[in-house]
Amino acid sequence: MKHYRFRILAALAICFFSISIVQGQEKLTLKEAVSIALQNNYDIKLIKNEVEIAKNNANIGNAGILPVAAATFNTGGSRQNTVQTQASGTERRINGARNSNMGYGIGLDWTIFDGFTMFANYERLKTLRQQGEKNADLQILTTITDVLSAYYNVAKQQQLVIAADSTIDISAFRLRIADSKLKIGRGSKLDVLAAQVDYNTDTSAYLQQKNLLNNYQVTLNQLLARDVNIKFTVDNTFDIEETLNYTNLAAQMEQLNPALQSALLNKKVAEISLKQVQGNRYPQISLNSGYDFNKSESPTGFNTQFRANGFSYGLTASFNIFNGFLQRQNERNAKVNISSANLQVEQTKQNLSAQLTAAYQDYTTFIELAKLEQGNINIANQNLNITLEKYRLGNITPLELREAQKNAIDANNRYLEVKYQGKLAEIYLKQISGTLNLQ
Repeated sequence: MKHYRFRILAALAICFFSISIVQGQEKLTLKEAVSIALQNNYDIKLIKNEVEIAKNNANIGNAGILPVAAATFNTGGSRQNTVQTQASGTERRINGARNSNMGYGIGLDWTIFDGFTMFANYERLKTLRQQGEKNADLQILTTITDVLSAYYNVAKQQQLVIAADSTIDISAFRLRIADSKLKIGRGSKLDVLAAQVDYNTDTSAYLQQKNLLNNYQVTLNQLLARDVNIKFTVDNTFDIEETLNYTNLAAQMEQLNPALQSALLNKKVAEISLKQVQGNRYPQISLNSGYDFNKSESPTGFNTQFRANGFSYGLTASFNIFNGFLQRQNERNAKVNISSANLQVEQTKQNLSAQLTAAYQDYTTFIELAKLEQGNINIANQNLNITLEKYRLGNITPLELREAQKNAIDANNRYLEVKYQGKLAEIYLKQISGTLNLQ
C-alpha cells in the first residue's frame, strides 16, 4: 500500500513541477515560433532585401532597351580689359569688357540594334531575380529547420528536467527510509551517508539540466530575433512522422529543392552571358536627336551678339572588325562558364542525393530505435517499481536500488535522445526535398 502511495506522490510531484514551469511563462507553440522567426529573423530580412534589389533591377530600362534623354544647361561669362590694334594702326582700348554666353538643350540617344544584346540583358536580369527568390526560399527553409530543431530540443530538455526531478524524489524516498531505519536501529550510518551522496548527486544533475534548458531557450530566442531573456515553455510531446517515402522524397527534391533550382538558374545565366558576348559580332545602330539653344554677347568681337537654336538628328552605326581576337576569347570563356555551371548542377544533385540517402537511413534507424527504447522504458520502470518495494521491505541493498534507478533514468534519456534525433532526420529530409512545412 505504501508502494502505491509513493507512486502517486511521485506522479503528483511531476505534475506539480510541470505546472510550476508554465506559471508565469508564455506558452510558445511551434507555429508561433516559426511565424516569429519568419517575421524577425535577420538573415531572412537581409535576403529579402537582396531579392527586392534584384526585382528593382529587372526592367527594360536597366537592360538598355529604352532610349536615354538628357537635358543640358550652361552659362558663363568674363570681364576683361582689351587692346585691339586694327590694320590701319588704330588702337582700340576697352576696359571692363563683359562677355557672356548661355546655352541649353535636350538630347535623345536610342540604341535600336546591338546584336540582341539588350534582350539578353533583360532575360539575364529576370533570371537573376528568380535566382534571388530561390536563394530566399533556401534561407527561409534553413531558418525554419533551425527553429524546429531548437524548438524540439527545448521540448526534449523540458522532459529531461522532469525526469531529473523525479529521480530526486526517488533518492529522497531512499534517504528517508535509510534515516528511519537508522533511528529504529535497523540500519547503518553508512547507508544514510550513501543515500545522502546520491541525493546530492541527483540534485546537482537536476540543476545542470535546468541550466541546459535555460541555455537552449536562449538559443531559440536568438533564432526568433527577440529578447533572449524571455522565459517560455513549449509543447513537451512530439512524435516522428513515420510515413516518409524515399522515392517520393527524391522526386520532390528534383523539383523543389531551392539549392538545385538556384544551380539550374545559374546555368541559365551562363547561357545568357554567351548570348551577350555573341551580340558583339553584330553591328550596333543608334538614333540620336536633340534641340539646342545658344546665346552669347561680346562687345569686343566681330559680332557683338550671337544667337542660334534648332533641332538636330542623326544615325550612328558601328561594327567591330577586329579587336585582337578578344571576341573569340570571350566566347570561349563564356562556353567554359556554361560547362562549369553544368558541373555545378550535377555536383549539387549528387550532394543532395547523398544527403538525402544518409538522412533517410538515419530516419529509418531512429524510428526502430525509438520503438526499442520505448519498450526499454516500460521494462526499466517496472523493474524500478519492484525494486522500490523490495527496498522498502528491506529485501535488497541500496546499491541494487541505485542500479535500478540509474537504469530507469538512462532508458528515459536514451529514448528522448533517439526520438529527438529521429525528428531531426525527419525535418532534414523535408528540408532537402523542399517540402518542409507545419502541416
